Amino acid sequence: MKTLLNIIWLVFGGLWLALGYFFAGIICCLLIVTIPWGIASFRIASYTLWPFGRMVVEKPGGNGVFALLGNVIWLLVAGIWIAIGHVVTAFAMAITIIGIPLAIANLKLIPVSLMPLGKQIVATDRPFVTGYR
Repeated sequence: MKTLLNIIWLVFGGLWLALGYFFAGIICCLLIVTIPWGIASFRIASYTLWPFGRMVVEKPGGNGVFALLGNVIWLLVAGIWIAIGHVVTAFAMAITIIGIPLAIANLKLIPVSLMPLGKQIVATDRPFVTGYR
C-alpha cells in the first residue's frame, strides 16, 4: 500500500515539491554560508519524493544552539512560506477521496519544512534507531 501511495504522490505533486527543495538546496550550497540549509533541503527533497513509510525524528545531539539559531533564521526567511504552500496544497489535494492521504502526507511535511536542522528521516518500520526511544 505504501508503494502505491508513493507512486500516486509522486505523480500528483511529490516530484515538483522534491525538485523545488532540490533546487533550493543547490542554491544554498552555492552560497557557502548556507550549506547547512542546503543539506537540510536535500534531506527534505528525498523525504518529499517518497514520504509514505518514513517519518521525521529528532537527531540525537542535533538540537544545539547553532541548530536553534539556524532554524529561527530558516523559519523567518523561508520556512513560514513553505509551510503555507504545504497547507494550500494539502487543501487542494483533500478535495477528492484519493487525495486525502496525499493531503495528510503534505501536512506531515510542515514540521520539517519549518525547522529542518536537527532532524533525521527514518523508516516507519524502524522508528527506534540507535539513540531513540
